[in-house]
Amino acid sequence: MSALFQPFRLRDTTIPNRIWMSPMCQYSAAPEGPSAGVPGDWHFAHYGARAAGGTGLIVVEATGVSPEGRISPQDLGLWNDTQVEAFRRLTGFLRSQGTVPGIQLAHAGRKASTAQPWKGGTPVGPDAHGWQPLAPSALAFAERHLVPTELTVAQIQEIVGRFADAARRALAAGFEIAEIHGAHGYLIHEFLSPHSNHRTDAYGGSYENRTRFALEVVDAVREVWPDDKPLFFRVSATDWLEEGGWTPDDTVRFARDLQGHGIDLLDVSTGGNAPRVRIPTGPGYQVPFAARVKAETTLPAAAVGLITDVEQAEKILANGEADAVLLGRELLRNPFWAQHAARELGATVRVPDQYGWAV
Repeated sequence: MSALFQPFRLRDTTIPNRIWMSPMCQYSAAPEGPSAGVPGDWHFAHYGARAAGGTGLIVVEATGVSPEGRISPQDLGLWNDTQVEAFRRLTGFLRSQGTVPGIQLAHAGRKASTAQPWKGGTPVGPDAHGWQPLAPSALAFAERHLVPTELTVAQIQEIVGRFADAARRALAAGFEIAEIHGAHGYLIHEFLSPHSNHRTDAYGGSYENRTRFALEVVDAVREVWPDDKPLFFRVSATDWLEEGGWTPDDTVRFARDLQGHGIDLLDVSTGGNAPRVRIPTGPGYQVPFAARVKAETTLPAAAVGLITDVEQAEKILANGEADAVLLGRELLRNPFWAQHAARELGATVRVPDQYGWAV
């Protein structure tokens, strides 16, 4: 059997194949009012198409655990029950197509309160539904970004609780897998990296202190997330800085810590915490970081980043470099990538009855 189409079991959840959809923000929710953070028709059509296309797991985009945790005012959220009800419609449809519904729980930290990318992605103020960002240290992400407010210990603990509350709502909304967003320069990553964390208290300085917040979030979520359901963590394996940043060595060490705290799979990405860094992009350029986690720990790992070709994806899994591949932009281009891959590899994947004429 093709490696891409082997089922993958974590705890009591079986994902039908190893073709997974990476969380990609759509910036398409209402920015305020009763519909703020609520998934709408765009989200239903967007995720529904990829489920109908045979994707085994869909990880819904970064979803704010609080209003100020959103990247943009148009981000999805899970801080109230109105959002839960809307998500139920989406998760129900994904399951009806044989797709496992997952969600990424996130707090944007100092990179919060920005415009939609197609409107420049620059910081926005109260006149455009913006707010004051929060971070481990009062260090702006880039020149045009706001200087964030440094979090107090009490505020840190409040955010830990927000992650747990969002996980409870994700469960009520019908999600079967939750992922904690610890990558791409958002709040948890900001704590992890000495580039963005200049604190001198129990949440800064040493590796143990810089990982404290992340592990507290994991513990709080794992406490409310059922034992039979998997919990993922997305990490940026490197800041791509020559010095003073988070490193691949840190990631391997952290992977072991995360597994000890109940994480079932590491979703391995890179970068996002420092602007204007030189990243050697190319096909599968982040795969070696997932491969290293696989080689040096016992924690399952998924690879992401410029994985576009069927043969390329199959080889990553067959070579043992990752347990699954997460497709991003390629699934934006082709919602039916999994069905095309199945035809190319001589495998089978679920096709909706309504589309059976085309098989």
